[in-house]
Amino acid sequence: MAHFFLDETLQPADAVPGAVIVLTGSEARHAVTVTRVRPGERLRVGNGSGLMLACTVTAAAPGELTLAVEEATLATRPNPRIRLVQALAKGDRDERAVQAVTELGADGIVPWAAARSVSRWDGAKAAKGRERWAGIAREATKQSIRPWLPEVAELVSTRRLAQLADGRRMLLLEPTATVRLADAVATGDPAPEILLVVGPEGGIAPEELDLLQAAGAQAVRLGDTILRTSTAGPAALAVLNQALGRW
Repeated sequence: MAHFFLDETLQPADAVPGAVIVLTGSEARHAVTVTRVRPGERLRVGNGSGLMLACTVTAAAPGELTLAVEEATLATRPNPRIRLVQALAKGDRDERAVQAVTELGADGIVPWAAARSVSRWDGAKAAKGRERWAGIAREATKQSIRPWLPEVAELVSTRRLAQLADGRRMLLLEPTATVRLADAVATGDPAPEILLVVGPEGGIAPEELDLLQAAGAQAVRLGDTILRTSTAGPAALAVLNQALGRW
């Protein structure tokens, strides 16, 4: 079962072995015309909210795929949740981070307009940028066959980001920090959600560090080298996955 498709309309009531479901829209068109799925093949379908179905194709027509459910599982949401706060970056570096952290299990992604962000989502670009990131996260979810689709939040300012620290644990990736990320996780107080903050290419500005730390954020480092904004988040998420027993 190499193929995995997403249909957010699926409900647990559809998850009865022997039930018949019909996949339509873009996912069905992709399955039939691009992937060339045919009757008799087995594939997986999920709803992005924990539900995963193992199915056999019983009929395939352009724009419509009929499936017989063989097995159903409902994955629980990880605890604590981990959301990546990714500063906007030039080129496609922020998009590469979104793709990688989705594959690695991030539970959500927050775009951040940092002071030193070269890229800007002004006006209508904010909605388009968020939609672009959501599409990248959706495709990465399918590629990695994840039961949970990470939500891409609205663009936040630094002041709004500081407000998000309330009730959550916020970890700032900062090369000058004295505490290692793994040590911080091992010794810190538990929280229902961890916000992992990655700055832009020029780093987090001093005034932003002051504001976020005053709100309760903790500065942490990965190692002695400086990672690009596209790789820092995925590397840190891998550390968190191991430290929290998610891997």
